[in-house]
Amino acid sequence: MQLNFDRRVADSLPQSWVDRAPAAMRPYLRLARYDRPVGFWLLGLPCWMGLVLARTGSGLGWVDLYYAILFAIGAIAMRGAGCTYNDIVDRDLDAQVGRTADRPLPAGSVSLKQAWIFLLAQCGVGLIVLVQLPLLAIGVGLGSLVLVAAYPFMKRITWWPQAWLGLTFNWGIPVAYTAAAGTFDLAALALYAGAVFWTLGYDTIYAHQDAEDDALVGVKSTARLFGENSQYWVAGFYGVNAILVALAIWFSQATPFVVLPFTLYTAHLFNQVRKLDITDGAQCLALFKSNRTSGLLLVLTFIVGAVA
Repeated sequence: MQLNFDRRVADSLPQSWVDRAPAAMRPYLRLARYDRPVGFWLLGLPCWMGLVLARTGSGLGWVDLYYAILFAIGAIAMRGAGCTYNDIVDRDLDAQVGRTADRPLPAGSVSLKQAWIFLLAQCGVGLIVLVQLPLLAIGVGLGSLVLVAAYPFMKRITWWPQAWLGLTFNWGIPVAYTAAAGTFDLAALALYAGAVFWTLGYDTIYAHQDAEDDALVGVKSTARLFGENSQYWVAGFYGVNAILVALAIWFSQATPFVVLPFTLYTAHLFNQVRKLDITDGAQCLALFKSNRTSGLLLVLTFIVGAVA
């Protein structure tokens, strides 16, 4: 089959290193979303949250730096693998949505066979990372495969695919926490549950970019479900997140010094709610991307709890 030349995707960065990469590599880099790096952050940051929360009161050591690097590599590999798998499943739907029609598979710049090979290669990298962890964490990590495999089909069967994404994207919390602490307790559970609501909020914002196209092709989402009431729902999700993260801090018996970074984190979330205009796709994308800052503020909160 003759493949088409590389095509830039609508919501990729205006300019990135992907555009300067060798032409033969670019479709694969776009397939793994290297031109949209915020997803790597949103998958990797929960790992760091779980890792640092597990060290509350005991301090961070060199092994934690090693784990942090492993989780960063794993997040890059598995986010790329997840996006590749998602595009394989959604290739026909993506061709009908304006924002996704230029993705490598619907655009024809990568064949289905090539996409499967690339998917397996990325999973191999993720497996190499996973086996570096303690046995319990390996078992927990393998549990994510069911969530990842089912995710692309959720938008076809439920109005709440963002909830499933929250369960999937934040699975790094139990993996990292069990790797560092050797157990999974109430603090970790509260953080994981809170992170699910965080994802519900930011991915509802993100989904408003596609709400009209999704309605035409029959794709379900919380953006379509909530419609004009989305701002209130996102505020509610972020409010529940703040309560659950506060509980995680309480259960971990962290120092009171965490109050300042935690307050900044919460303020950043509700500033997104204040600015949200669901009719402005560019603004929705910008607010979604700003959750990298939200995640970094929460990691900082737990670092203060670990070292203070």
